Amino acid sequence: MTNLEDLIQKAVELQSKGLVTGQIADELNVSRETVTWLLTRSKKEVTSPAPKDISVDWSNIGKSSYRLRYTAQSLSDLVLETMAATDIEVDMVIGIASSGVPLATLMADELGTEFAVFHSHKEHIEGTKLLGTFSRHFGDVSNKNCVIMDDVITSGTTIIDAIDQIRELGAKPVLVVVLVDKKGADILSDVPIKSLVRIVRVD
Repeated sequence: MTNLEDLIQKAVELQSKGLVTGQIADELNVSRETVTWLLTRSKKEVTSPAPKDISVDWSNIGKSSYRLRYTAQSLSDLVLETMAATDIEVDMVIGIASSGVPLATLMADELGTEFAVFHSHKEHIEGTKLLGTFSRHFGDVSNKNCVIMDDVITSGTTIIDAIDQIRELGAKPVLVVVLVDKKGADILSDVPIKSLVRIVRVD
């Protein structure tokens, strides 16, 4: 995305294809509040100021299997560094669908672990906690030491859901690894976070 108008246009396009707010937020790597603001602005109905957010476009990595492989190796190095410092073993890499899955697959291969996929619930109904789920087509998370891989942390909601569900299965989330950390947290639900890039707003 080169400017705000491009971002608005992409949000409207994704909505016209049937994507809901949470899915659009994942595609544009922005918060749900930002998506709502973009869609409202597209109809010229917006009167509120823009939310403080940053859109992350990592498509130059994602469109190349070569670049994905080397990015996954860098992320795996963060995991190995943490393992060496803490003496924790890792049995499983969990990719958050859909953007975390390609890198998590390559990381599992690099680290010699099993691989699982977590599907988050993209929409939230007021007063109701809607939980994501693990795909039955991949590894069983139960009783494993798990690394969670996602592309970007914005609010941390999806990661927290995954952490909670991992624990419910008797497994242990030992590390969260992301390409870009927009939240700026070192720990989420008592699980350390490692990122290749951390965004810090100064305003």
